[in-house]
Amino acid sequence: MKFSIQLSADYPDKTYGGDRVYADMLNQAISADNLGFDAVSITEHHLVNCLMMPAPLQFAVKIAAHTSRINILTSIVVLPLHDMRTYAGEVVVADIFTEGRLMLGVGRGAFRYEMERLGVPMDETRPRFDESLEVLQALLRDEEVSWDGDYYKFDPITIMPRPLTQGGPPMMMAVMNPEGIYQCTRRGFHIQTTPLAGNHQLLEDQVSAFRRAKEDSGEQACDLTLTLSRVAFVTDSPQDKDRKLRAAEAYYSRFDNIFTGPGLVDNGMVRPLPRSQSRDELAESLLICTTSEMIDKLGPYAALGIDRLIINVNFGVDATETLDCIQRFAEDVMPHFTDNHH
Repeated sequence: MKFSIQLSADYPDKTYGGDRVYADMLNQAISADNLGFDAVSITEHHLVNCLMMPAPLQFAVKIAAHTSRINILTSIVVLPLHDMRTYAGEVVVADIFTEGRLMLGVGRGAFRYEMERLGVPMDETRPRFDESLEVLQALLRDEEVSWDGDYYKFDPITIMPRPLTQGGPPMMMAVMNPEGIYQCTRRGFHIQTTPLAGNHQLLEDQVSAFRRAKEDSGEQACDLTLTLSRVAFVTDSPQDKDRKLRAAEAYYSRFDNIFTGPGLVDNGMVRPLPRSQSRDELAESLLICTTSEMIDKLGPYAALGIDRLIINVNFGVDATETLDCIQRFAEDVMPHFTDNHH
């Protein structure tokens, strides 16, 4: 099993400064590169201080310039917010500047507040995403493309420069529903998923859908990977664990507001709202624990044959402590899983 650090720029305090937030994220990427992580992953979100990254491809290029081997995943970029005719060219340039270390994770967008403020109604995100993806793939694959669809209509164009490889960088699809995982794998996409709140039965269904699709696709699917995303942090005492859980609780009081809640945002700051979930329930659903507990909790993922685990360590904990956690995870947890990679 390989491991990735999610550089989800969280920004609960405006006075801290965006420059410092991104310097922290860059330091994490450099550290992850030195410590043998497989990848770092970058989200895309606009207009909010939660997962704040309006320019993931630019950040990918910056990371590549400061690291030597680590892969850079966009996890995920929101296709319906972009015009594929210009975006395809940006992807090609980012692929060139990252020297082929880019994997483009794509999705349709999850925050109603962000999508609708940017002119994409939430109930249109699925059809817009589907067509955007088709257009993007065509532009990266074919010399000359014209289009006559619901959202795109254009005369023949050619994206310049041409991609380094036929079809551009590898693409990963963010998808939770097992049937969706099956279909996307059949179409040749790497998969990123999450068993929200640690629901193990859902995870088994997700993995088996991925496996079945790989078997049904044969040789051409042998390189496709399944990536799982979880909030995780290595702690060293019950008191420390309690502090981290409090930070996670504060983070989720904002995240839930924008993800499933009413989307109440004041001048870019997502408002914390009361949560119905108890701290014990939250603790149960996250991987915030000692190294030995972490090894036990990751065992089932390795047993299921998960290819990569993205750990999100950014939920309001101090920057130095977060770097320390990344190092401890690399030194004390990863060696238990990196040798038996399927």
